[in-house]
Amino acid sequence: MTTMTTTTTSDGVELNVIDKGSLRGRPVVFVAGFTAPATSWSPQVRAFEEADHRVLALDRRGHGNSPATEDGHTMARHGADIHDLLEDWDLQDVSLVGASMGGNAIWAMVDQFGTDRVRDIVIVDQTPRMLNDDDWDHGFYGYDETNRDDLFAEGVPDPGVVSLTSKGPWRMARLLRALDLRRTVSGSLSEGELALLQDHARADWRDTISNVDVPVLFVAGRDSEFWPWEHAQAAAGLHELATWGVIDKCGHAANIEQPKAFNSGVLRFLAGSDTHRG
Repeated sequence: MTTMTTTTTSDGVELNVIDKGSLRGRPVVFVAGFTAPATSWSPQVRAFEEADHRVLALDRRGHGNSPATEDGHTMARHGADIHDLLEDWDLQDVSLVGASMGGNAIWAMVDQFGTDRVRDIVIVDQTPRMLNDDDWDHGFYGYDETNRDDLFAEGVPDPGVVSLTSKGPWRMARLLRALDLRRTVSGSLSEGELALLQDHARADWRDTISNVDVPVLFVAGRDSEFWPWEHAQAAAGLHELATWGVIDKCGHAANIEQPKAFNSGVLRFLAGSDTHRG
């Protein structure tokens, strides 16, 4: 039975949480990407519940059924919100799974609060640094110092590297059911959403990854619309506890486009991982 409930953050905001599965199950907290609702994790619910996990999915502030706020449009605040959920519900031995911006929100949490309640982490098709330079060429296609301040000024641009039509009807149908794709196009975002997007785009989480003390899996879509799949391999190379994998015939929204491959790979990682403390 699925329960829609809330958690209260340290700054007094009530965020929507989907809670499904046995309370005795080891918790998996899913964090969706930019403008995506918690319900975008629907393809994972049954598989993870059947694997004896307690399945939780968080609507970040301003996402899904969680309220938009006048402030808090930073990655640091979104990371604090994840931490507040773990604290508010006293969750222990948690697997954190974040897609796209939701993945970097997890790094924002780890950067501020560490991993005391965390068993392992899965990052789904999200490069740790969006900006490209001589030291990092796994960022958002075409994003560098020349357009650092204006590429995301009106929304998420289409780099034109992978066509949506290349996905075929079944993958497109899954995306359309799970996401409102119009929310990310230019001209449709609020000032707060644009501020969050800019903060996200300018961040660099590589040092946080290098210092993390729990196992991490980086998942990439072979045909990601936003960055080359090699970002997962490069990110995993930052730390000895990290590993990586690529899903073929798959774009950015890996958990939606190829749910069977995604679920089996992530569940295999969760079953085999163990907490390490440095």
